[in-house]
Amino acid sequence: MNFNKLRKAFLFLLSGSIFACSPPEKELKKAESVISTERMVEYIKELGSDDYQGRKPFSEGETKSINYIAKLYKEMGLEPINGDSYFQEVPLVEVTVDVPEDIKLQSYKGKSELKYRDDFVIFSRRLQDDIELKNSEMVFAGYGIVAPEYGWDDYIDLDVKGKTVVVMVNDPGFGSTDKSFFKGNEMTYYGRWTYKYEEAARQGAAGLLIIHQTKPAGYPWSVVLNSASVPKLYQQPKDNYQSRCAAEGWLTWKTAETLFHSCGKNLNEELKKAKQPNYKGFDFNTKLSIKFHNKARFDKTNNVLGVLRGTDLADEYIFYSAHWDHLGIGPKMNGDSIYNGAVDNGTSLAWMFEIAKAFKAMPQKPRRSIVFFAPSAEESGLNGSGYYADHPIFPLKKTVANINNDLMLPYGKMRDVMITGYGQSELEDYVVEAAKNQDRYILPDPNAQSGMYYRSDHFSFARVGVPSLFVRGNNDHWEKGKEFMSEKEQYWLANHYHKPFDEYEDWWDLEGVVDDAKLLFRVGWKLANEDKFPNWKEGSEFKAIRESYMKN
Repeated sequence: MNFNKLRKAFLFLLSGSIFACSPPEKELKKAESVISTERMVEYIKELGSDDYQGRKPFSEGETKSINYIAKLYKEMGLEPINGDSYFQEVPLVEVTVDVPEDIKLQSYKGKSELKYRDDFVIFSRRLQDDIELKNSEMVFAGYGIVAPEYGWDDYIDLDVKGKTVVVMVNDPGFGSTDKSFFKGNEMTYYGRWTYKYEEAARQGAAGLLIIHQTKPAGYPWSVVLNSASVPKLYQQPKDNYQSRCAAEGWLTWKTAETLFHSCGKNLNEELKKAKQPNYKGFDFNTKLSIKFHNKARFDKTNNVLGVLRGTDLADEYIFYSAHWDHLGIGPKMNGDSIYNGAVDNGTSLAWMFEIAKAFKAMPQKPRRSIVFFAPSAEESGLNGSGYYADHPIFPLKKTVANINNDLMLPYGKMRDVMITGYGQSELEDYVVEAAKNQDRYILPDPNAQSGMYYRSDHFSFARVGVPSLFVRGNNDHWEKGKEFMSEKEQYWLANHYHKPFDEYEDWWDLEGVVDDAKLLFRVGWKLANEDKFPNWKEGSEFKAIRESYMKN
């Protein structure tokens, strides 16, 4: 036998963990029983209180938040990851856009203007004081996608260098039942606004404006507006983001309709055409001009990580994650300007803290180490988890899996276990087994068109090849059913999401969050006590990335 394997086996026996792979059911149930709704309420009330000022990175709210989380980790007996510190510094730049001038349009029909907030929003990553597009020709480029694996190129034979490109949100598969056409109604990464800005820059465009629609975007115009109105956080670049478009933004559907009509086109008809292969974009015969100012501030925020060390496989890691940040202080709504983030993401932090409690309650340690990861700056584009993925403390090759959660609704027990990004990895098989234990059933995300798999911190792990889960009960209330939950979710998204009204309320029922914590504790325990690594499934865009470094 290989000496290292013999040594690991000896340490395993010595640790007293010989039964860790298959502990008695009563031990798992006893550990699960420590997961507490009362403590969850305490965490959420604390982190979601006005004292934390909406938990904005670079603020007093950050200092309070990360110190509170570190204190909890220490009390739980989790080890720090940097000497005696639980923090990983994340260098970011905060960019504040002064309220821009209205957009001025010049066409053969004459001059017109677009009103900021009512018609459009705009911003820029470029770290320079003055941003200007002057008489920039406007071009429509369908969905703004170049996807060789789907035989798709919206930019083919279209000259956009130095121009302002207008594109549709989501991807051509939206509304389709044909899974071979992109992914059908499930959004691919090509449908995400982040990709569209990146691709327009690669094509040499000066600006990129995305036409907003609530259903394919997954959120109303108010969310776009609120996100554009607060300072944005980005990772610190080497080129001051001069490689990005000078201007990035959104247009309302109504504004886009008027724009299309002005050049003799019908937006709905062009949308249908743009879903067909080999669609050719066109010039609007309109020029756009706008000026605005950027202010940049360089600073550091912090990820918070605590580790429960394993035994014979302690150099292999399972990650649980839930971001700690929210939007801070923003525009007033009904007299309130603090965006508390009690659901987004207080409920998920509470979920993660209680899973840590369950692991600590087991009479034996897991074989693999468990990392409890609270990333910063998720709301600004997965910046904290993205920085970790690019600067990992623990080798990616030794990172077994990530189990993430975000925005866990407080409406009680659920029959479903919703898997966002269903069909991606073998981790789903572990969830199936754990769900049976709770008499629950697996449900692929019914709103896969919103692209949620690319919108939370698990994606940062996925894009570097680490199999990642985003799983929670969300759609089928145990007593009141699917229609009830659909109404509640839509109401919450319309009235609370990214608003000052995301606050703890006494009617909340966290029993569903408790069930999810128990379920994903069992998934993590099984992963932590076996030898194999879960893989991506065939067809996953992340499979080749993982294989590229696991073979070495």
